[in-house]
Amino acid sequence: MLKERQLHDKIFTPFISEKEIYLSITNLTQELQKDYEGKEILFIAILNGSFMFASDLMKFYDKDAVISFIKVSSYSGIHTTGRVDELIGLNTSVQGKHIVILEDIVDTGITIDKVITLLKSNYPESVEVCTLLFKPESFKGKNKPKYIGFKIPNKFVVGYGLDYNELGRNLKELYQLKEE
Repeated sequence: MLKERQLHDKIFTPFISEKEIYLSITNLTQELQKDYEGKEILFIAILNGSFMFASDLMKFYDKDAVISFIKVSSYSGIHTTGRVDELIGLNTSVQGKHIVILEDIVDTGITIDKVITLLKSNYPESVEVCTLLFKPESFKGKNKPKYIGFKIPNKFVVGYGLDYNELGRNLKELYQLKEE
């Protein structure tokens, strides 16, 4: 059984197990393979948080696909900053390609909206979002994810690529901030 974890000054309790995560990724992968059968697909993973999700999804995806990475930032500590700063740009052509953005978590939708706007200016064939976690209660964006691993409450989570001030990314499971 998983135990609570302390990261910096916060305590986190077990939330979603490694097994549940892998089952969800397997289901997402099957859905993507069906929807993109015979199409050229470009996965774009948003760093840093999605690195574990993107890696595992690519291991299960057994069709031809290309993956690229971009890095954006919209968090400070446990709160969203309300803005998106593009840090590392895309260096792969997206014109005429079917793009699936891989995101660790979609909460307000600010990051996804910004990334989709940037991508659409380069004329892809289509753009969809695949996220491990989605917070419908906090979503204010225009581009709701099509592929969702888990819908979760509006709680701060860490693990499986997600961090609290850079700690917790390496955890194989997901933990949520303990109520104080």
